[in-house]
Amino acid sequence: MISAKAPGKLYIAGEYAVVETGHPAIIAACDRFVRVSIKESSDFGSIYSKQYDENMLHWKRLGHRMVFDNRDNPFQYIISAIKVTEEYVETLNKNLKTYDIIVNSELDSSDGRKYGLGSSAAVTVATVKALCEFYDIDLTTMQLFKLAAIAHFEVQGNGSLGDVAASVFGGWIAYHSFDRQWLANARQDVDLVELINLKWPNLKIIPLTAPSNLQLLIGWSGCPASTSNLVDRVELKKARNSELYTDFLRLSKECVLNIVKGFKSSDLKMIQKNIEINRTLLLKLGEFANVEIETPKLKELIDIADHFGGAAKTSGAGGGDCGIVIIDKDDNIEDLIRDWNKHGIKLLDLKIHNN
Repeated sequence: MISAKAPGKLYIAGEYAVVETGHPAIIAACDRFVRVSIKESSDFGSIYSKQYDENMLHWKRLGHRMVFDNRDNPFQYIISAIKVTEEYVETLNKNLKTYDIIVNSELDSSDGRKYGLGSSAAVTVATVKALCEFYDIDLTTMQLFKLAAIAHFEVQGNGSLGDVAASVFGGWIAYHSFDRQWLANARQDVDLVELINLKWPNLKIIPLTAPSNLQLLIGWSGCPASTSNLVDRVELKKARNSELYTDFLRLSKECVLNIVKGFKSSDLKMIQKNIEINRTLLLKLGEFANVEIETPKLKELIDIADHFGGAAKTSGAGGGDCGIVIIDKDDNIEDLIRDWNKHGIKLLDLKIHNN
């Protein structure tokens, strides 16, 4: 049996702006994983995950096609990862096989509620990695990102794909989003082998090293949120507020690049200052787009962190899920966590995962 894993992610700064071509975000991979195992089978293949309500999906191969006995299923990212990877496999003149896939995710709570750690990206990356090993294919890290990004984009249709980059590269990264319309067009006209070897317009993925005194805390609000829905709602509003939205993009880019400078110079104060600026920008974006980015519980999380000297904000699209805190390791972290507990905010036992 072949197995592969991919980590979840946390957005640190640059949310919403990063969906626009060329705009940056800071993202970190965390040490919770999606694991995908594959073993060859005979007539029928299957996809199984105990995390999904519909536990088993069966499929049969008819020629080069995978035919499923249940078209309305929760495995769409896995299926897209399979289709894109097998398209690549065929360009290498390898024979397609039938197999069973087993998925095991650590990215949700014990009762199945999502933490907002990018499970769809992680399962896409882990599936592509496992299949490439199964078919004995060597990919560079960037080629793996591009295959997984194509598979994820063909399901979701929006978003920056920064969560895919975090799951592939690990650690802290500065991610500059590429032109997804270019990708959609190129997908129709360019062979997949050529496509993953092309330079993608505006794409940059830069590994970062955190200052030694930086401590990252992740608090969970207890309320899952839908990133795709929130991004869609901002998309609908931005045309009516084009000047405000342009200002948001400019200022978000400025503060994210300052955070990158803070990482490169090990300047924790610079990082914290710009985390707070990014929070303010996101709140203003929420106001003009009529989107609740900070729920009352997330505001509580942030206010408590601020009281103890941390710089805090929502992580990802907001509307629930997690808040992140950047704090000095020597500050009073234990009292902060105790105060969170009193207010029903759960500290997630997460660390940065480096590949």
